[in-house]
Amino acid sequence: MVPQIHRDLSWLDFNYRVLQEAKDKSVPLLERLKFLGIYSSNLDEFFKIRVANHRSFLRLGKKTAKDLDYEPIEILTQIQKKVSEQQLEFSEIFENQIIPELKKNGIIISPRKKLTKKQEEFIENYFNEYMLPFVQPVLLQGKKIKPFLNNSALYLAILLKDPESKKTEYAIVKIPSDHLPRFVVLPSKNDKEKEVIFLDDIVRHSLKLLFPGYEIPQSYSIKLTRDGELYIDDEFAGDLVNKIKEGLVKRNIGPASRLVYDRKMPEHLLTFLMEVFDISKYDLLAEGRYHNNSDFFKFPDFGMSHLKDSPMPPTPILEIENSPNIFDLISTQDLFIHPPYHSYESVVKFFEDAAKDVNVTHIKIIQYRVAKVSRIMKALQEAVKNGKQVTAFIEVKARFDEEANIRWGEELENAGVRVKYSLPGFKVHSKMAIVRRIEDGKPKMYAYLGTGNFHEVTAKIYSDIGLFTADTRLTEEATRIFYFLETDQPPTKPFHYMGVGLFNLKEMLLQMIQRETDHAKRGKEASMILKMNSLQDPQMMEALYKASQAGVKIKLIIRGICTLIPGIKGTSDNIEAISIVDKYLEHARIFIFHNGGEEETYFSSADWMERNLHYRIETLVPVFDTEIKKIIRTLINMQLNDNTKARNIGLHLNNQYKQSSSDLAVRAQIESYYFIKRITEQTNRLIKKDI
Repeated sequence: MVPQIHRDLSWLDFNYRVLQEAKDKSVPLLERLKFLGIYSSNLDEFFKIRVANHRSFLRLGKKTAKDLDYEPIEILTQIQKKVSEQQLEFSEIFENQIIPELKKNGIIISPRKKLTKKQEEFIENYFNEYMLPFVQPVLLQGKKIKPFLNNSALYLAILLKDPESKKTEYAIVKIPSDHLPRFVVLPSKNDKEKEVIFLDDIVRHSLKLLFPGYEIPQSYSIKLTRDGELYIDDEFAGDLVNKIKEGLVKRNIGPASRLVYDRKMPEHLLTFLMEVFDISKYDLLAEGRYHNNSDFFKFPDFGMSHLKDSPMPPTPILEIENSPNIFDLISTQDLFIHPPYHSYESVVKFFEDAAKDVNVTHIKIIQYRVAKVSRIMKALQEAVKNGKQVTAFIEVKARFDEEANIRWGEELENAGVRVKYSLPGFKVHSKMAIVRRIEDGKPKMYAYLGTGNFHEVTAKIYSDIGLFTADTRLTEEATRIFYFLETDQPPTKPFHYMGVGLFNLKEMLLQMIQRETDHAKRGKEASMILKMNSLQDPQMMEALYKASQAGVKIKLIIRGICTLIPGIKGTSDNIEAISIVDKYLEHARIFIFHNGGEEETYFSSADWMERNLHYRIETLVPVFDTEIKKIIRTLINMQLNDNTKARNIGLHLNNQYKQSSSDLAVRAQIESYYFIKRITEQTNRLIKKDI
């Protein structure tokens, strides 16, 4: 069996790297708070999907376990242990680092028991005016009264004492953070300090109004996470869109996958809640006083820009953005774009120019995730008005974007766009679009191929690369992919240059790994650099282990899951792996093979996971342009030399920051920003001179 760490334990290691950012004192204070939010948001999704799956396997019993290569109970136990340890560290970071630092900067998170009379009056008025209709107090009577807890909603579990009978009762009250801001700004005691209170604590303060006549010795926050998987990937018949719509309705009423509770909660109350809500010990997760910490994204900044990251405005590519027609420019050369360091305006212009250009006849695009407000989608609608034939393939199985994609699909259809929805049995994850234009009486194809979605918002925070090209080696093969998506008929010609999921992608990657392995066996120099989000496919890992054993030098840059284990003596001695977590989310997949000195460079939409390589339409795109290859190599070298934000992944020193002998601190994302800015502005200056 291939040596590997379980993918979910590896993912927890990744999420810990996010937590590391929250305790990194070199990160601006409000950004550290935001990283606590990212960590929490990631963990919520993990429990809704991955942990829910393990719980489903556990409920199905031994028969299902025989078909797995692990015991669900063992993985759940390890997940619980790891997450519990991380949650203790989370609380320590927030309570003992972030809160005191905020106070030093004049921002006070006020405990409810230390409010002034004026502040108490303020929150009591706030509760009566805004909160009262939403708090939904319910007395619990064991299994006789079993209220439904909304998915991921916040509640207080309350101990009540009848002063006459001395009997203890239990109740729950909703914290209405789904209706109101989680953080409420209080009237401050002085001009120098800004004071904030959690919505939770306003509810706590007001409990006496909800349960008159009772003593309320204590209250503890809880949250129930429900199974968020739609279980539709393997549907081979019927209307997928309607099935997804039905699944979205059920998502919020699925079985429990986690009960989060305040770790200070007494055992008798926790036991009572487990009985009321049918919760097992494997569904429990202790946290601090507050949950749903993804709300830290919305923490008020009071205009204190010095506590946030310095702005890094994206550099415009004037060569593209100021061109009268983008297609005339692309016809002369391939064009490279690297958001968020480059402005995303070039990609938007590609579609807006296509919509207006009288010579354009067809536009085709794959939509995986799209912004709620999207100029690209508006350009497609405008193109139809201008007489173009527009086709949008919409992947409605994009997790947690299903509803948005269906809504966009319906809007595009209403505008006259030909919309094709998900194909049963697999997802379409490729990031590409093509435009057909008539030039000199003949059709010519243009393509945009990238690693990121057509999403104007995430383009500001995800690090991706893209290529505009009219190279027929690429445009012809991209056109054949769209033919398959539109007709469900496999292309009649094979793919020679691009790797395409379900057809030749995995085989092409394995061949290139084998080529390096063969070179090493013959004593030739052999190496590869592989940058991706996740590495988990057993066959790919086995090929990399064999390459390492043959002497191939392998450098991995893996943001998230890495189930391969570098540093095993005799197995993976020649494999080094790092992960970079920083201001921007590393999203580009880039593969560089030494190839006997004739270095080959590819970018891709695909991670090396079973789902991507077996059950998705993905694309692997070769870079032919020499200058673009040099730029990509320079960017990759910056990441390999990072000694500030890079962490080691491996058998030893896992998640420790990478050390180097250099006296110069290298932070790849900052280096990349200024590198892209320098080379782009050199061209921009020449263009301004011409103007």
